[in-house]
Amino acid sequence: MKNYHVKPDSKLSLAHFDPDDTGDYKKTESGKEKAKAATEKLIGKLSELQERLYANGNRALLIVLQGMDTSGKDGVIKHVMSGVNPQGCKVVTFKTPSVEELDHDFLWRVHQKAPAKGQIGIFNRSHYEDVLITRVHGRISDKMVKQRFDQIKEFEELLSESGTVIVKFFLHISKGEQKKRLEERINNPEKRWKFSEGDIEERKFWGSYIEAFEAMMAATSTDQAPWHIVPANRKWYRNLIIADHVVDALESMKLKTPQAPAGINFNTLKIE
Repeated sequence: MKNYHVKPDSKLSLAHFDPDDTGDYKKTESGKEKAKAATEKLIGKLSELQERLYANGNRALLIVLQGMDTSGKDGVIKHVMSGVNPQGCKVVTFKTPSVEELDHDFLWRVHQKAPAKGQIGIFNRSHYEDVLITRVHGRISDKMVKQRFDQIKEFEELLSESGTVIVKFFLHISKGEQKKRLEERINNPEKRWKFSEGDIEERKFWGSYIEAFEAMMAATSTDQAPWHIVPANRKWYRNLIIADHVVDALESMKLKTPQAPAGINFNTLKIE
């Protein structure tokens, strides 16, 4: 698989990234099945590593998922995290701020939801909404956007220095693929609950969102909290890339199974 890592302080154009890319896996049923098999192996590895993370209780993992509407954030959580013990994993979605939250700085509510040691935290949309939708709709100035970029980097640096590994994914789909997925929601009664007329309205700002995402990732991809651009037109390849990066992030912690309690001879221990 290609490396879709966004280098810190790099110039970024999403036009240079093909959302339909599948790396070395052919866009055939055979290629799809091979990718799914590789993903299943990674999910098994992820389950093993999560148990070590939970058992050690001294590190945490934060996964940030961002992307256009219908890009597959829910699908990633459903499939990639299917082998994770819910006891050690928490999914958070940041919606419209409450009155109390608006009375604090924009990161106040986010810090409270950061994963505790031993946990995997998943932000399905995140603090980055405060430099995306607010910017696209002109609710904050360019000056405030840049200020927030700096504040986000400082916040993520704090989490990193406190023992949290951070990986951030932008799920990259084409405008044509989004149209197809929105139409599927409209035409399938089982999926209509996901549909909102706001999705169609936001689609009108596609170009503005692309520019906002480009600026956001270029400004906030750091060594401690890198952004990864994930080709997401093909769900099976999207899942493979993210599973691979999440496993890498956990392996980077060099987690080992904790020592057994001292003073117990397990060779002679009997349960009556």
